[in-house]
Amino acid sequence: MVSGAEAWDRLWTPHRMAYIKGQDKPRHTGPGQECPFCTAPSLQGDDSLVVARGELVYAVLNLYPYNSGHLMVCPFRHVADYTELGAAEVAELGAFTQRAMTTLRAVSAAQGFNIGMNQGAISGAGVAGHLHQHVVPRWGGDTNFMAVVGGTKTMPELLLGTRDLLVAAW
Repeated sequence: MVSGAEAWDRLWTPHRMAYIKGQDKPRHTGPGQECPFCTAPSLQGDDSLVVARGELVYAVLNLYPYNSGHLMVCPFRHVADYTELGAAEVAELGAFTQRAMTTLRAVSAAQGFNIGMNQGAISGAGVAGHLHQHVVPRWGGDTNFMAVVGGTKTMPELLLGTRDLLVAAW
């Protein structure tokens, strides 16, 4: 049993190990039950991290976020590459990205954003078969000693709490 000041040398972040070990990552790149972005819109209740649905795209919280409020905007259609999107999908993806930024500013006072896509496994896409755009809110000082020295990220709020705030503000 660790006690005293030494107990604060470690933080318990069990969700990260699931990500590191590749839990629930699809084994193929086609559409279907193994694709988390194909199944996410059909999940209900606490299993759903979907924040908003459009006609062609939806916004969902990242199960393994870089920061609190880390959203992804995904087309409903299983498509891997940005160049495969139709004009209407591109327009709605852009509009949802703008709305995600506005909503995150309203509920969390985000001061900046990292926005982007990793196209293909070689570029770092964890789910390369289904296009998704990351919208990561940022704040001054959000990269602090924990991330730099401790090599870990602290999340100040549960995903379902974040989802409820974003859904209400969307």
